[in-house]
This record gives sequence, structure tokens and C-alpha cells, in this order.
Amino acid sequence: MFEKWGYFAYRHRRIIPIVIVVAVLALYGVLGTRLAERMSQEGWDDPGSASTQAAQIEEETFGRDNNGDVILLFHSPSDRTLDDPRTFGAAQEHLRNIAELPQVDHVTSYFDTRNVQLINQDHTEAFAALGLKGDGEQTLKDFRAIKDQLVGELPGGTTIQVAGATAVADALDEGMAGDIHRAEIYALPAVGLLLLIVFGSVVAAAMPLIVGVLSILGSLGVLSFLAGFTQVNIFAQSVVTLLGLGLAIDYGLFMVSRFREEMDKGIKVETAVAITTATAGKTVVFSAAMVAVALSSLFVFPQAFLKSVAYGAISAVGLAALLSLTVLPSIFSMLGKNIDRWAVRRTSRKARRLEDTFWYRLPAWAMKHAKVSTVVVAGVLVALAIPLVGVTFGGINETYLPPKNETRVAQDDFNDTFPAFRTEPVKLVVTNADNRQLVQIYQQANAVEGLTGRFSASSTKNGTTVLSAGIQDRSLNQHVVEQLRNISTPEGVKMYVGGTPALEVESIEALLNKLPWMALYVVIATFVLMSLVFGSLVLPAKAIIMTVLGMGATLGILTLMFVDGLGADLLNFTAGPLMSPILVLLLAIMYGLSTDYEVFLVSRMVEARDRKASTDQAIKYGTAHTGHIITAAALIMIVVCGAFGFSEIVMMKYIAFGMIAALFLDATVIRMFLVPAVMHLLREDNWWAPRFIRTAYAHLGHGEQVPEPRAEYVPAARPHPEPAAAAQPVSSSSEPAPESPPADPCPDWHEEDEGIYEAEIVEDHETSRHGRRARDDDELIPFSELMRRLEIEQQTRNELE
Repeated sequence: MFEKWGYFAYRHRRIIPIVIVVAVLALYGVLGTRLAERMSQEGWDDPGSASTQAAQIEEETFGRDNNGDVILLFHSPSDRTLDDPRTFGAAQEHLRNIAELPQVDHVTSYFDTRNVQLINQDHTEAFAALGLKGDGEQTLKDFRAIKDQLVGELPGGTTIQVAGATAVADALDEGMAGDIHRAEIYALPAVGLLLLIVFGSVVAAAMPLIVGVLSILGSLGVLSFLAGFTQVNIFAQSVVTLLGLGLAIDYGLFMVSRFREEMDKGIKVETAVAITTATAGKTVVFSAAMVAVALSSLFVFPQAFLKSVAYGAISAVGLAALLSLTVLPSIFSMLGKNIDRWAVRRTSRKARRLEDTFWYRLPAWAMKHAKVSTVVVAGVLVALAIPLVGVTFGGINETYLPPKNETRVAQDDFNDTFPAFRTEPVKLVVTNADNRQLVQIYQQANAVEGLTGRFSASSTKNGTTVLSAGIQDRSLNQHVVEQLRNISTPEGVKMYVGGTPALEVESIEALLNKLPWMALYVVIATFVLMSLVFGSLVLPAKAIIMTVLGMGATLGILTLMFVDGLGADLLNFTAGPLMSPILVLLLAIMYGLSTDYEVFLVSRMVEARDRKASTDQAIKYGTAHTGHIITAAALIMIVVCGAFGFSEIVMMKYIAFGMIAALFLDATVIRMFLVPAVMHLLREDNWWAPRFIRTAYAHLGHGEQVPEPRAEYVPAARPHPEPAAAAQPVSSSSEPAPESPPADPCPDWHEEDEGIYEAEIVEDHETSRHGRRARDDDELIPFSELMRRLEIEQQTRNELE
């Protein structure tokens, strides 16, 4: 199927890119440009939890609790108080003007009520609470409409800070928008430079970038389309950009590398395209399937945030694979040998034996010291995971902003000065209780430890009463909520524990309860897929175990950084609990990326094994052919993640640094040392599978035959002792000599011949054209002639032996 698609792409090489590019641009133009207005700030909570029911009952009875939407914190200079007549009058006038704005529902302040609870003891700080009229996303739009009018100039140097739940949400939103802009401005040029270094050619380097840019535009369009039917959290846009850009460029890198490798063999462009799609293209599709399966595990969880990120990320991964399999083969077909045009330096390809390459010697060393390598690497990974025992979980709040962010500073000042009025109170929603029963509940609630003060009660309406109180510290949320749950209620009375602390606690509980089901699903699904790709049951099991080791080490590093605070000052964030939904998302992404690289590496080993190579030969072959590509792919992903690592939002730092750690560990110590060592120890057991798996592999995995290349021309061989008649170069349209059979692209394994097609870019200052030296053009010989010479050389060796 993939081979046929390659030939199809070659025949329609001019129309396919036009159709795909126009479709992607239309999708972005019609839908992608409207994404910002369709995104949601909600979806972090479990919709089936008791705290969500409490919020629904409270809103249906009393309307939305908007008291903490916006907080204006007034500060007087040191030489006067806020009771100074000029200052007091100016503050009153300022708040009166705000109250008249159409977006404002009500304003409660010290300057209107003289309530001493709304001002500090020395009367230098006071606050006003603004309730906004809108619900849901409209609240944020209303805040943005009036934001510039909230801070005015008051006489005598009095200043105003803006805090509150909606202000914090707006600051988080702005930080995420800045992340995407940073990726566009810094990540893309840096990735382009890396690709230029890897390929040494502007044209070759441009191929993955084309896929990356189209993938971002298309993904934003798909995300906007999904937002029309389901709730899509604004955080999804950053994740989709990060994952879509990184994987699209990685997939493009693998496709370009394989096409250049095939062109180096001197075969026709059409056949090179077909082989590329039948090998690298198929691997890209299976790799994308692995990542998509890992991300689809997020559907297990009830939070709309995780579902929306899963929708967007799966769309981005699928689009990246689709573009790599449609646009790139068509462009390859048009470029042919011009894939190396516009070289940044004059280069030539120099034949080199595999065993002389770094990526061959590295796994050879690991296999030679297999037991030591396995124990040392596994021990290091386990040691890195040890800090994970101290992990704590929390919810989204102002601490996810940088310590010096204006909104963060304002919220911290308000919480410190007026702890009893924290904008995240815990609530008890009581229904069907008379006064006596309500007093019983009230007395038990006030006996709970960890509160900032006694519960305050709303008026009773339709048999419903809401009690609310602040919690001294967020670290006490779990303890306080559990105590409130244990309150005994009279018969017939229902009590729901609600408020932001309860929402966070129950969200964490829901995630931890569903986590085993996520793990079971993703392990079974990827195990089945990898069995089909590798034709083995042992290799998928090995891959899953190594992935778990790498994920554990990564989570240990994250705990050390973001919970224990290692590097917090340097990276400009505040250490604290990890946000559980982000941690679950990171697990899915890390698992997907790890299996992604496993597929690329082991697929080349399987190719060699199918050519009757021994286990050790297959390991060396696979690593030698993919080591530099996997390392380049990991570096590119690290660069993309690095752009998000400087995010103002701690949540994005989690994901960025988590991916950086995972990629570094996976592409270095795991793939280059642990995989070869363990496979060497397993030896022939690596390839064990029941018959039905082998049959399915022959039809779906790499067991399917790739097309046989038809010779075009190849560079002259190194000096040969056997004299031969001179031959003229064969044109691109020439066919092999009739008496010479077509070459098999995957002949039976002969390790001593494997260096023929291994290329190394070397400096060349001779006159050249199209990346080839002028003197080489006179030495080009037919492919059939080269094969005849090799056969004679092999016969001579056998006779001498």
C-alpha cells in the first residue's frame, strides 16, 4: 500500500502539494483565525464530583458567586492613611465610575461601607470587590473590556493593584499567547539552523520546515473546528503548537534522510520515492499511531481540559503524519537529485564502512559490556526517580505566574493582608435543613482545623444555605475537605462540600482513580501496535519497560525542580505542588514520544533481521542508520520545547522541561546504551512471536516487501584490482543492461558490504556542480557494471580463503 502510494505521489507530483497546501491554508483562513474567540478557560474540574454539584446548586439558587471576580487593592503612601479626606473622596469617585460600567454587577468596598474588615489595622491598605455580570467566558471578555479603567491616578501617591480570579485567568491567558509567539519567533529559526547543519543543504533543510509550518496552521484550524462542538481549553493551543511543530519536523527529518539515503544508491527518483514511502513513510504512520494512542488515553479522565487537549494533539499528530506522507514525497519527486541544492558548503559523499561510524561503535561497546551497561543505566534511571516519592498535587492559581508578575504580586499582597477574604473559600451547600439542623452543621464546621476564621452564612433561599470560610494554606486543602466530609448531617438533610479547594481535591482524586485504567489501556494498545510493527512480542515488552523507566526518571527530575524548587530562581517560578491534570498530560506525551523513537530505531533493526542478519548485526545496523537521525530529531524537539521552557506559565514549564528531560534520556542513555545492551542479552529471544503475529506482521509491519530499485547511476567504486572497460555515464532515463538482473534493495545480510551505501559529508573545495565533484562525473559507471565488479571481488576473496 505504501509502495503504491509512493508511485502515485510521483505520478501526481505537481497536483498533490497544491491541493494539500491550498486545503490547509483555507482551513486556517476560515477557522484557524477565529480560534482565540472560541477558546475556553474552563474544564479543569470533574463534572461528576460533589463539589461541582454544590456549585450548580448555589448558582441555580443564588446566581453565580462573583464576589471574587476582581479585587482592587488600594495602598496609601507612608505619610498618610486612606482615611485622608482627599484620598478617601478620590477612591469613592473612582469606584463610583467603575460601578456605572455596563460590565460591572456590583462593587463592595471600605469606601462605601466603612466596614473595618475591608481595611487593614493601620488603614494603609483597603480593597474593593467587583462582581462582573457575565457568566463563563463572558466574564473574561468583560474584564478585558474594563481592565484599563480599573487603575486610575489618585491624589497623594495612592496606588491601586488589580487581583482576583478573573484577573489571574487573564494573566495566564496572556502568558500562553506569549508562548506561541515565542515559538514562532525563536523556535522556527533555531530549528531551521539545526536542519541546515544536519543536511548541509538549504533545500533539504526546508522540507521538514514546510511540514512544520503547515502542521501548525492546519492544527489551529482543526482545533477551532472542534471548539465549535466541544469545550476546548485555551491551554490546548500551546500544547498543540508544541507537539505539532516538533513531531512534524521530526517526521520530515526522517523522510528526507531516507530519501537522500536512497538517492545515494544511484536509483531512479521514482523508485527512491516509492522506497521512502514504503519504509520511512510506513514508520511515520505507525509512529504517529503510537503517539495518538498514548494521547487518546486522556479520554479516560472526566476533565474537559484533558479531552480538549487530546482532541487537538491527536489532530496535530495525524496532520503531521499526513503532510509527511503526501506533500514530501511529491516534492521529492520534483526535486530528485536537487534535494541537495544550495549547499552551505561544497560537499561530496564519501563511502564509509558502517563499522567505522560512531553510531556503529557505540552500540558495539554497549553490547560488549552488556551486563554492566544494563545495570548502570537502569540504576541511574531508578535513582533519578527517587524524588518522585515526595510529589504533591495542587490546582491552578496565581502561583503559576512568575513571582514578579503584576497580577501575581497583587494577589499575594491581598491574600497576606486579608486572609479571611481569600478568593478561594471552601463552601458547604446545605439543603432541606431547618434552623436547628443548620446550627448543628455550623458548629461542627467551625470546629474544623485549618480555617482562617469562622464560617459565614448566606441567607436561606428555597431551603438552601451556603456557608463559606477561608483555608489558612493551600497545602491544607485535602485535610480540611476531608474533615468537612466527615460532618454528620441530620436525616433528610443534604450537605455538599464545595468551593475551589474542594474542586481541586476531587479533581486530583478523580485523576488518581482513573490513572490505572489509563496505564492499562495505553500499555495494551501500544503493545499490540508494536507487535504488528516489529513482528515480536518480546520487543514491545522491552520497549514498554524502558519507557516506564525513562518516565519515572523524568518525573523524579520534575519533582526535584518544581516541587523541591531546584533552579526556581534561575527559571523564574515558584516551587509548589504539581498540577495533576498537567502531570497526566505529560505522562501521555512522554509515553508517546518514547514509543515514537523506539519505532524508528527498532524498525531499522527489523529490516536487517528480515535480511537474515544476526541479532547483534541487526542492532548495530539499526543504530548506525538511525542514531544520528534520532539524535537530530531529539535536538529539534528540545529546541522547540526550549522556547516554551521560558514560558511565564509554570504549567508550560512543566511540559517543556519534562519533555526536554525525557527526550535527552530517551535519545541518549536509553536508545544508545540500554536498548543495545538488553537486546544483546536477550539474543534470539528478541524475535519470538506466535505464528498469528508473524502472519499479521508480514501484511502490516515491516515484513511487507519494499520495491526493487532500478539502477540509474552510482558513484565510481574505490580502486579495484580487476581491470574493466571504461564506461560512459548512464542518463536518468537509461535502463540497466538486459543481462543484469535488478538489484534487491534488501539482499541477504553481508556485513562486510554494508559500508557501500553509508555516506559521510566531508569538506570539498574542488570545482563542483549539484553537490558532485567535476572529476566524478567522468567516472560514473552503470549500476550493473559495479555489481559485476563486486561479484568478481567476492569470488576472488572466496578463492583466496
